[in-house]
Amino acid sequence: MTIPATGRLPDRDGRPAGRDVLILVPGLLCDAVVWAHQVDRLSARYDVWVADLRHVDSIAAMAESILATAPPRFSIAGHSMGARVALEVVRQAPERVERLALLDTGIHPVQPGEREKRQELIDLGRTDGMRALAGRWLPPMVAAGRLEQDPALHDALFAMVERMTPDIHRNHITALLNRPDAGAALAGVRCPVLVAVGSEDRWSPPAQHCTIVNALSDATMIVFEGAGHMAPMEAPEAVTAALVDWMARAPAPA
Repeated sequence: MTIPATGRLPDRDGRPAGRDVLILVPGLLCDAVVWAHQVDRLSARYDVWVADLRHVDSIAAMAESILATAPPRFSIAGHSMGARVALEVVRQAPERVERLALLDTGIHPVQPGEREKRQELIDLGRTDGMRALAGRWLPPMVAAGRLEQDPALHDALFAMVERMTPDIHRNHITALLNRPDAGAALAGVRCPVLVAVGSEDRWSPPAQHCTIVNALSDATMIVFEGAGHMAPMEAPEAVTAALVDWMARAPAPA
């Protein structure tokens, strides 16, 4: 199965009969490429969709756009901002979600100084271009030194950010700065949950994910050794294996 970088959610009538649906949700300035390994491996077992969140500027509207095209029942995994969207999907339609996976994310509200720092990056992208933004934003998003040590990863990440535009970046930042209370949403989760994070994630460190696990009644936590915030690309085999095990769990009852 080949998914373009923009991702896609097909018509609900177009999915193969009898196959579980897995929806993968990219994060800030990310597209389907962040999930490329998982799509390639998991498509043999499941109908795998990748959400396209480029042109939506609120977490709630992002969740609504997924629900509008998704089948009646599905599993959903989100990365970074995409995990907040996945959690909002569960809040809006808990009866439709069979399993939930939250990767490299957080549940905290907007922090002091966050608006100013994010606005600085928006301005950088508009004045100097998306490659300049990538040069500033990406190094802390991966394990220290990884961009220098892994040219293929470097090129894939820079190309992904350069496919975005300042307007898409603004949409994502607007959504994040007006994000709903993710902590409150956790209280309503009743499906099996995978919480996973790179051991070297400096943006959303592992300790932050322990808080998420402690708020859930049925959660498993996995740490991907050596990976940073971009775990699906930095530790693709380990992330895919974790998702395979998670999808093998019995789904939440309808």
